[in-house]
Amino acid sequence: MPPSKTRTRSKSPPAFLGATSAKSAKGYHAAVFGAPHGTPYPGTDNRVHAGAAKAFREALASDAEWIGHWDYDLGRPLFDGGLKIADLGDLPTKPKDGAGNRSRIETCTRAILEADAVPIMFGGDDSTPIPFIAAYGGGPPIAILQIDAHIDWRDERYGERQGFSSTMRRASEKSHVWRIVQAGARGMGSARPQEIEDAARWGARIVTARDIHRAGTDSVLAHLPEDCDCVISLDCDALDVTQMPAVAYPSPGGLTFNEVIDLIDGVARKARIAGFTMVEFVPGRDPAGTAAFTAARIACNVIGRLKRPH
Repeated sequence: MPPSKTRTRSKSPPAFLGATSAKSAKGYHAAVFGAPHGTPYPGTDNRVHAGAAKAFREALASDAEWIGHWDYDLGRPLFDGGLKIADLGDLPTKPKDGAGNRSRIETCTRAILEADAVPIMFGGDDSTPIPFIAAYGGGPPIAILQIDAHIDWRDERYGERQGFSSTMRRASEKSHVWRIVQAGARGMGSARPQEIEDAARWGARIVTARDIHRAGTDSVLAHLPEDCDCVISLDCDALDVTQMPAVAYPSPGGLTFNEVIDLIDGVARKARIAGFTMVEFVPGRDPAGTAAFTAARIACNVIGRLKRPH
């Protein structure tokens, strides 16, 4: 008989599937943490994303006893090969404390990297990857694969330069970021013609959702150099609204679950996954828990494709 797919919701969810609750990443190959809040815009309620990490943990709670079973996405059990994952819990972020939240996220990410582990962050809005990416400064240079409906190249909005419309603009200013590949752009977002020109001038490779539907995920992976360290930044609104309705700005024509995990698999085959962020999930728009399960399964695909321990 197949395992039950009944989703349970608890006040204190367990560690993310297969991970060990821990206070540091030392001795682990990767570490998961939640970043409930980022840098808000004036008048924007960033609390709608705060329960995302909890929702992802709860979505897979009932699958924990099946952790040693075969995973058909991966072609092997999830933790085959001795992979050890820590769950560090959620950072004590605050809705309106943009500067403090950025400091907490960067400090946590840097500590994971210093422990020689791969950081995996569950946001929060799409401003949370800004300090996450900043934490890689001083280490090996990184490429970024952003999977998102929006390109996030605004220099500022409402006077704020660290908000969710500026993620890739701020990344482009970091000396340790040498390639940005952006997959899944579609519809109307915050980008104006000037932002499109700025991204192109910097050298960002933008592959739209329609391009991927027509030409496949290789149209994205062709822009990713071999044998590089790649941070994957996934905004849940990259997925089509039929598969991921629990986002702030749902729109038609997005990527499928299989297209997203094919991108993740392609990065792992061609390069190395050096970090992963998943943001912009809105638990309040997911009463059945199915969207959280979809997102959590994407995270499992990332974990399952990390470099295996020797």
